[in-house]
Amino acid sequence: MTQKMRPSGQAFMKMHGLGNDFVVIDSRGRGSVTTPALARALGDRNRGVGFDQLAEILDATGADFTLDFWNSDGSRAGACGNATRCVSDYVMRGLGKDAVTLVTARGELQALRRADGLVSVNMGQPQTGWAEVPLASAVDTLHLPMAGDPVAVGMGNPHCIFFVPDAEAVDLSGVGPALEHDPLFPQRTNVEFASVIAPDRLRLRVWERGAGITLACGSGSCATAVAAHLRGLTGRRVLIDADGGTLEIDWREDGVWMTGPVAHVFDGVLTAEFLAAHP
Repeated sequence: MTQKMRPSGQAFMKMHGLGNDFVVIDSRGRGSVTTPALARALGDRNRGVGFDQLAEILDATGADFTLDFWNSDGSRAGACGNATRCVSDYVMRGLGKDAVTLVTARGELQALRRADGLVSVNMGQPQTGWAEVPLASAVDTLHLPMAGDPVAVGMGNPHCIFFVPDAEAVDLSGVGPALEHDPLFPQRTNVEFASVIAPDRLRLRVWERGAGITLACGSGSCATAVAAHLRGLTGRRVLIDADGGTLEIDWREDGVWMTGPVAHVFDGVLTAEFLAAHP
């Protein structure tokens, strides 16, 4: 099942969850091949392949696989929920299983395929302490000292969540870059704008750290659901309507479970010339 390095170049897959798209490289059995330069080159939608995140599958001890994430600007990402679901589905099919364990920067996670074909992953417990997110100083994470009264939640990566009357009206491209680099977030942050549609439903739009506007964000959906419940706006189980579709989020005792569709779009091979130009 493992995709090996071919004489002509590097095999990869293109996958997406609700339009949140990924390049996936299977490096099991040989070690990581991804570098910041390669991630930036692959992330270029005109000169490379294009993605919101790159996911690299690696070997694991005591789990089915390890998963590392890269942003399209060449920086590392600590979590990517939709990519985790997509890759878990791929590995489950290869192993002939309906559940797998995987290791990310967050630790060991569980993923499974439901009877309806949707794929779920437990993204772990949310990080709500200021040092965990992390923030630059000790402030109330439920009410950050920023205009708009946002909430900070960590899901293996930092999130800054704003609750607004109409998420559709937010100029994401205008406000996203400055908020991503707000000095309160020393590692930069993902930025979410959410509107409450019902006690169990939210409309969400996302500016992702290192990627910009994306059609969906798994970890951002989890963080937003946690923030909404902590603010008393929703229960622990909600539907999140992103630009690319709907995710089910369920904050249980063992962690935040996220469920949604996955898509394996195509397989490809990076040429030796491309790889040599971006070592």
